Amino acid sequence: MSQKKQEVRSTAALFQPYTLGNLKLSNRIVMAPMTRGFSPNGVPGANVAAYYRRRAENGVGLIITEGTAIDHPAAVESPSIPNFHGEAALNGWAEVVKQVHEAGGKIMPQIWHVGMTRPVGSEPNPEAMPIGPSGLDLNGNKVTEPMTIDEIQRVIKAYADAAANAKRIGFDGVEIHGAHGYLIDQFLWETTNQRTDEYGGDMMKRARFAIEVVQAVRAAVGPDFPVALRLSQWKTTKYEAKLADTPEKLKELLTALSDAGVDIFHCSTRRFWEPEFEGSTLNFAGWAKKLTGKTVITVGSVGLDEAFTSLFTEGKGAGKQDIDDLLDRLENQEFDLVAVGRALLADPEWAAKVREGRFEDLKPFTPDALQTLV
Repeated sequence: MSQKKQEVRSTAALFQPYTLGNLKLSNRIVMAPMTRGFSPNGVPGANVAAYYRRRAENGVGLIITEGTAIDHPAAVESPSIPNFHGEAALNGWAEVVKQVHEAGGKIMPQIWHVGMTRPVGSEPNPEAMPIGPSGLDLNGNKVTEPMTIDEIQRVIKAYADAAANAKRIGFDGVEIHGAHGYLIDQFLWETTNQRTDEYGGDMMKRARFAIEVVQAVRAAVGPDFPVALRLSQWKTTKYEAKLADTPEKLKELLTALSDAGVDIFHCSTRRFWEPEFEGSTLNFAGWAKKLTGKTVITVGSVGLDEAFTSLFTEGKGAGKQDIDDLLDRLENQEFDLVAVGRALLADPEWAAKVREGRFEDLKPFTPDALQTLV
């Protein structure tokens, strides 16, 4: 028994406090945003509030909510995805904030528009066509007409309005979803952005929409309200895609977004241990921190293993890397915060169990966990 205990790496690095301006987190664990679809007619109810409260009660430092719809008819593709507009939905979110704060947690909403990934005819507004920079889906197929300048400006305002509402109802910050091939990412990516006006062209011209969204959000919330931006190189079903194929190009993009008002870069990768560029072990978050100096969150398969105990005792970790790698990178300040997704979805007590060394009690993620709000 004693020999086994000696093999277990201390997880203390995950439980150091972190401060960003007025945002004071009790530890480095972030609940990653995960679409759940348990909000009928876009309104989160008591079950959603309880779902988030359970994670706060069990020691998650920062909760980032599931993606929430900005005020646009084609923002999402299901009536059970929560809205972040309208009195009923915002009252529901105010109760979520109240519950999380009572439990000692911090919480940000993720504001979202899916763009061209929304199938034609989707609820809740089947008459609304999907929108995107060039009307192209992720395979480059034409589905609809490119967004007009007026449409672009209306959507930018919808992001800003959502951020203002987040501040008004008591959230601790706001995250803009700019990753995974959704609307903002569709502007950033040359496959889906074939525009020839000021919102298309080279990488920095394609970045104009993202930059203007961030600027509008920052103007709406003021200088001291934390603004996070989730970014990824990969897209849904396009895992090898890259916005920037060199550190120099990534620096150009991230610097512009940072200057626009981003405080936190939430750097989504499929596997946190994979290097972003050849010649360096830094992952995407590591490069973002090195290039901008801003707060960064790493995410990607943290805690996913059939028997999560093996992360701490057998060196298997997420099927490939052991926990030592994650903790070494955190201790070396390669990144600041660690987002945990499906492992926390399956087990609301994940953070508390890890802190207390109760690895044998961790509940592994299975697809069944997606069917209910545990």
